This record gives sequence, C-alpha cells and structure tokens, in this order.
Amino acid sequence: MTTDIVATIVAGILLAVAAFGTIYPILPGSPVALVTLIAWGWILGSTASWTAAGIGAALACAGWSFSVVLTGRRLKRRKIPRGSLTVGALAGIVGMFVIPVAGLFVGFAGGLFVSEYVRQRDARAAGRSSLEVLKAAGLGMVVEFLMVSLAASVWAIGVIVHFVTA
Repeated sequence: MTTDIVATIVAGILLAVAAFGTIYPILPGSPVALVTLIAWGWILGSTASWTAAGIGAALACAGWSFSVVLTGRRLKRRKIPRGSLTVGALAGIVGMFVIPVAGLFVGFAGGLFVSEYVRQRDARAAGRSSLEVLKAAGLGMVVEFLMVSLAASVWAIGVIVHFVTA
C-alpha cells in the first residue's frame, strides 16, 4: 500500500474516534480531529488534501469553541461554581470504573447533584441547577459532534477529489 492510502485509512479511523470522543468525553474529540486533518493534509500534500484539511480543521475548531462558549455562558448565567463541576467530574471518573460505559455520565450527574445539594441545602434547587448543567453540557456535546462530523464529511470529499485527480 502506498503512503497516501495508509494515511487516509488511519485518518478515517481517527476521525471516527474523534466523533466518538465528542459524545463520550474520555477522548478529546475536536483536538483529535484537528491534528488528524492537518497531519493527513500534510502527508498527502495535494491541493485537494490541504483544502479539505483546512476547511475541516476550521470546522473542528469552530465546534470546539462554540461548545466551550455555549456551555460556559449557560453555566455563568446560572451561577454554577467550579467546585460543583469539579466534584461532578471526579465522581464521573469514579463512576466510569464502577459502572462500565454509563458510569461517567451517572457519576457526573450524581456528584453534581450532591455538590449542589450541599451548597444550596435544597433538593429542588440542587436538581434544577444540576439539570441546567447537564443541559449545557449536552448542548455543547451536540454542537461539537455535529461540527466534527461535518469536518469528517469535508475530509471524505477531499479523499475522493484527491484520489480521483491524483
């Protein structure tokens, strides 16, 4: 196999991993997509590959940025402290080992609720603020997933154009 084919196969696998990483945040989805696209464009070196890599990288960066901004804005509006998010994240990590696959999400939600309950001393208020955090995180994941998927689609078009014109 030639280098172009191997690089393209590896890039396709890594882009699938990146898309998965936006939904299951153990893997950094957008950064993986960004590095993969730039490396693929550089290895192939054609106009088609560089164009697809540039557009795809811009889309991945935009999704990453929008995710952070949208999530942060919603959390700031609800005045959720970083301590509660940290407790949720740590509980998510523990949950990941206790309950396979879903433990990260269950642990995060549980840890967040407990932290908010301790902070607010009101179960309803803790539930509302925890739900708001989960909605914000979900929105960020959806936006980032869509942008990485769009970047992968641009990459697929670049693959076709590169190999047809090469």
